[in-house]
Amino acid sequence: MPPVLVAGGTGFVGRRLVAALAEEGREVRVMTRRPERYDGPGTPVHGDVDDPGSLADALDGCAAAYYLVHSLGHQDFAERDARAAEAFGAGAARAGLAQLVYLGGLGKDGDDLSAHLRSRRDVESLLARGGVPVTVLRAGIVVGNGGISWEITRQLVEHLPAMVTPRWVRTRTQPIAVADVVRYLVGVLGHPDAVGRVFEIGGPDVLEYAEMLQRVAALEGRSLPIVPVPLLTPGLSSRWLALVTDVDVRAGRNLVDSMVNEVVVSDTSVRDVVPFRPMGYDDAVRVALRERAAAR
Repeated sequence: MPPVLVAGGTGFVGRRLVAALAEEGREVRVMTRRPERYDGPGTPVHGDVDDPGSLADALDGCAAAYYLVHSLGHQDFAERDARAAEAFGAGAARAGLAQLVYLGGLGKDGDDLSAHLRSRRDVESLLARGGVPVTVLRAGIVVGNGGISWEITRQLVEHLPAMVTPRWVRTRTQPIAVADVVRYLVGVLGHPDAVGRVFEIGGPDVLEYAEMLQRVAALEGRSLPIVPVPLLTPGLSSRWLALVTDVDVRAGRNLVDSMVNEVVVSDTSVRDVVPFRPMGYDDAVRVALRERAAAR
C-alpha cells in the first residue's frame, strides 16, 4: 500500500493522527522543515509549504495526503495560507495523488464569517484547484491537551476567580474531542463515499462558550461567575486574553474574532461514512486534563 503524507504532522492534531495511522499499519510520511529533529512514529521527510520546490520529493509515490497546516500566528496568515494551499494542491496533482484530506472550520457560508473562518474556506477551494479530490472535515473547538482553543478555555478557568467577558460568550459552538477528530480523519482516508466531499464534525453537546467555561470549572471543583460586558470588543478581548493566558497574542486575536460566529453542525452525513458515537464535552475535558497532568 502506498504511503500517506501528513503535512502538519508535528502539530496538535497531526502528531495524534500520525500515531493512529501508524497503529493501523499504514506507511506514514511526516512532512517537516527539520526531519532530523523528528523522533515520533512514521518516516520524517523534508518539506515546507512556503517552499513549493520542496514538496515534490515529499509527495512522490504517495496515495493521499493530509493537510493540517495554518498560519494563525502571523499577521498575514490568510495570504500565507492561500499561497501554501494552492502550492500543495498543485504539487499533489503533479504527484498523482488520489485524495487530499483537510481539517477546516465550521460556520455557515451565509454568515459574516471572521477572517480566520473565511481563510479556512479559501484553503478548501485552493487545495482543490489542482484537480485532486479533497475531503474536508469542518470542526469547531477541538478539545485536547495542547490545542490553542482548549488552552484558552482551560487557562481562563484556572487563572480567574470570576470573568468579565464580551458578548461572544453567548455564541453557540459544538466542541469535539481531539481523539474523535482523529477518528474521523482516519475513517475518511480512501473511503469511496468520502472523496471530494465536505463534512461537518462535532461532539454531541451544543454549548455556549459560557457553558463550556463553567463546565470546565465544575469538573475542576471551581466556581466561575461570568459577567458579560457588551462593550468589550474583539480587539480588547485579545488584549484581555494576553493578560490572563500564555496563548500567542496574534493567534488568540484571530480565534477571538471567530467567536462571534456560531459553529454548530447542520449536516450529519459524516455519521454514515464513519459511524461511531463521539464522546461528550465533559468526557473530552476529563481526558484533556489527564493528558496535561501526565505530561507535567
